[in-house]
Amino acid sequence: MLEPDVAYAGAAVLTTGSAALDTVVHLNGHFEPLDGRFHWYGRIDGPDLGALTGRDRASLTLTIADGDACPATLGEQDPWGHLRISGIGAPPFPLDEVEVDVPVP
Repeated sequence: MLEPDVAYAGAAVLTTGSAALDTVVHLNGHFEPLDGRFHWYGRIDGPDLGALTGRDRASLTLTIADGDACPATLGEQDPWGHLRISGIGAPPFPLDEVEVDVPVP
């Protein structure tokens, strides 16, 4: 059985070094059984994304609302000016709680 994808769309802050940029993100994620970790990915949009050109993008974090800052990786820019973003591990967006019933033999 496939697990459902998780989605989030809304405001976020992308931080690199001393720069913090307000952005809008569209993110999805899923648990990857091959490596046992959660993979999240999507795109970001904002007026100052050009400021990321030439910066050290190795120390990026993405923060949503009052959540934890999550390490992120930026990818290519699409023809509409959005940047691809991804991460592995706990996502920057909240996940719904899951209840698991374990049958007793």
